[in-house]
Amino acid sequence: MSQPEPPSHAHVLRYCLTTKELAAKFRAQEQTVRKRYAATGTYCGVRPLKLPNGRLLWPDGAIEQLVAANVRSTK
Repeated sequence: MSQPEPPSHAHVLRYCLTTKELAAKFRAQEQTVRKRYAATGTYCGVRPLKLPNGRLLWPDGAIEQLVAANVRSTK
């Protein structure tokens, strides 16, 4: 039985947000996201993928789950 192939880089990148896109989604400034990441390694509990060139990619699915969890907990 063969193991499934890991997702391609293009597939993974398609479901990630840049820091600018993440900041817009949370209605925050990019610098706020960067500062929190520098201090804690996360932004609101979401850990990014760090590329070899130093850029950060934030998983879109984790962000959606975070938002959904916060909406449920406030009801």
